[in-house]
Amino acid sequence: MHKPIVGHVCTTVQKRGWAGIKNGQLLRRAESEFDLFVTSDQNIACQQNLSGLRIAIIQLSTNKLRRILAADILIKSTIVRIQPGEFISLAIA
Repeated sequence: MHKPIVGHVCTTVQKRGWAGIKNGQLLRRAESEFDLFVTSDQNIACQQNLSGLRIAIIQLSTNKLRRILAADILIKSTIVRIQPGEFISLAIA
């Protein structure tokens, strides 16, 4: 079982009942409730206008849970340093 990110409330699009909502609307909803949006959507920066958003976005290069869990130190260190409105793309091996 994976360890939650301590000190943060984490959820998924599915658990929020937001499955099927397109990225633009999804980001606006997330921005009204959260400080950080983590995604593996490789096209989010190209398909969405991220300027002006207050929510920080971390784009992971994979959606494979095993690889994400193996990169927990990288992800956690990025969470600590990311600023509101910032977009960071993480390459996960």
